Amino acid sequence: MDFQQFTPSELLKPYVRHYYLFQSDADTEFADTVFPSGDMEMIFNLGNGIWEASVGDQYYRTPPVELWGQITRPLPIKSKGKHSMLGIKFFTHSAAYFLDEEITIFNDRVYDLYEVMGAPIKTLHQQLLDTKPTEARINLIENFLIRRLISNERRLFKIDKVGDMLSSIKTNAADSNLGIVANKHNVTPRYLHKLINQYTGLTPTAYNKINRFQQSLKLISKGSQSLTAIAYSSGYFDQSHFIRDFKAFTGITPSSYLDNITPVNQLLMQ
Repeated sequence: MDFQQFTPSELLKPYVRHYYLFQSDADTEFADTVFPSGDMEMIFNLGNGIWEASVGDQYYRTPPVELWGQITRPLPIKSKGKHSMLGIKFFTHSAAYFLDEEITIFNDRVYDLYEVMGAPIKTLHQQLLDTKPTEARINLIENFLIRRLISNERRLFKIDKVGDMLSSIKTNAADSNLGIVANKHNVTPRYLHKLINQYTGLTPTAYNKINRFQQSLKLISKGSQSLTAIAYSSGYFDQSHFIRDFKAFTGITPSSYLDNITPVNQLLMQ
């Protein structure tokens, strides 16, 4: 497996965390589980490999251009064949700049971006298939995103506000501090909850939980601390709190994950 990240242009840095290219030349099958990251993604499949994602008890083939909503629980996936995938990883709130729909409708699913954005995304996908250099492909994506950003200009103020709120929540991570955050932004706690949920697909509490969980994953991957130390370093009250949240997001305990770090999530943590 080969995984490369690319930095967005200055204009798009406030909206795109990074672009990435995932390639696999091994014609093999494997199963994995994707964990909540707090971010949404758009993925263009440019190879011949097949991905399947679980919906309930069944697996369905993912579409040519995937929109990953907010994942709030472990999502099993399967892979077969050789892959070439070009992805856009947004910040927690910033996919909302480019989508017209309320973000919550995409939660815990892999959507067909053709159905969400229609002809323009089909055209972009075909252009990416016809273009080989990675830099040129990213330029095509950036031009598309900039046009989309301009067309959604009327929504920018509210989404900017949500981004500021998330920064404040991250600084005041305890759920009990949400009243302080709401007061700082001159809104009621109820309106804070509504805005964040509408434009990120997450409640403020879920946002906090996923941030703690992601921090714990990064520390586990480094392998330099005990699980107890990781729990406290990541902001958990105690180890039982850490284990409970970790299992809710992965389906397994931290110690089980430590013994078998999955390849897809190892790549996603980069």
